[in-house]
Amino acid sequence: MSAQCEVTAKKATGASMSVFERYLTVWVFLCIVVGILLGQLFPSEFQAVGRMEVAQVNLPVGVLIWVMIIPMLLKVDFSALSEVRQHLKGIAVTLFVNWLVKPFSMALLAWLFIRHWFAPLLPPDQIDSYIAGLILLAAAPCTAMVFVWSRLTGGDPLFTLSQVALNDSIMVLAFAPLVAFLLGLSAITVPWATLLISVALYIVIPVIAAQLLRKKLLSRGQAALDAAMYKIGPWSIAALLATLVLLFAFQGEAILKQPLVIALLAVPILIQVFFNSGLAYWLNRAVGEKHSIACPSALIGASNFFELAVAAAISLFGFNSGAALATVVGVLIEVPVMLLVVYVVNNSKGWYERG
Repeated sequence: MSAQCEVTAKKATGASMSVFERYLTVWVFLCIVVGILLGQLFPSEFQAVGRMEVAQVNLPVGVLIWVMIIPMLLKVDFSALSEVRQHLKGIAVTLFVNWLVKPFSMALLAWLFIRHWFAPLLPPDQIDSYIAGLILLAAAPCTAMVFVWSRLTGGDPLFTLSQVALNDSIMVLAFAPLVAFLLGLSAITVPWATLLISVALYIVIPVIAAQLLRKKLLSRGQAALDAAMYKIGPWSIAALLATLVLLFAFQGEAILKQPLVIALLAVPILIQVFFNSGLAYWLNRAVGEKHSIACPSALIGASNFFELAVAAAISLFGFNSGAALATVVGVLIEVPVMLLVVYVVNNSKGWYERG
């Protein structure tokens, strides 16, 4: 294990939840209220913001997404990939759940709940869009918040860091083909050009920018990187909340007409979180991994890179789309549901170790 990787891993997983992170659900609810209110009071101004596009990319949202994602990617140390071999069974379980189970199980749940069971309660012209949003939400594993979840469960920091670095590397290549394939299975057509532009803008460029900035800061010492991460960390949440206000300003009319939509969209998201976290946790126990590996594995397997999902949904389908709304529901329930998973894995440690 390299000393630099060990220090980075402990730094990444050692921070406690900030006030913004702990009460993220409250802030999202406030964004819903503020966004809807502003959208009703100033419709023409928000429509003007919505028209600020180049190649189907909304410029204000593009800037906000970069401010949101780059501080998170700054935590990722790709040199940790050399440590993947230390916990191959846990890595294999997480990759299996992240890339072969979660996206496909979400596509199935969306098909069952949204296209069939809940269809009479949803606007028929948005059914495909809701399904697309749920697929986007499940197609990218969590990058930043999982460091917090790992710390809360006593997870192995180096395993968490190496798994996140590996997932981010895979995401650069696999996100677009996986999304296109699953949307195709759901009979939803997405222009490849638009999808690839989204991948370049919201994955490739932020990863490169974050790593270049990280390298520059580390050249001045670990303290410089820590100070920068502390300073720009709140930017990420602030940019997310600003994006949500914009989105709900556009979605307000639809939500006021059918407020039940948010609760209905939450059902398949909740099921997939509990299913995938439980599956990853059980599989780690079955293959003999220790509890400090199983916990972050289960949490990485269940949580989502919702910032990327929101950005991709807006780029592909627009502010007014059901896809954008579906991804925001993922943001809404992320913290409380993941804290519940944290509680379960912490309190089942005795059962796990008896196995």
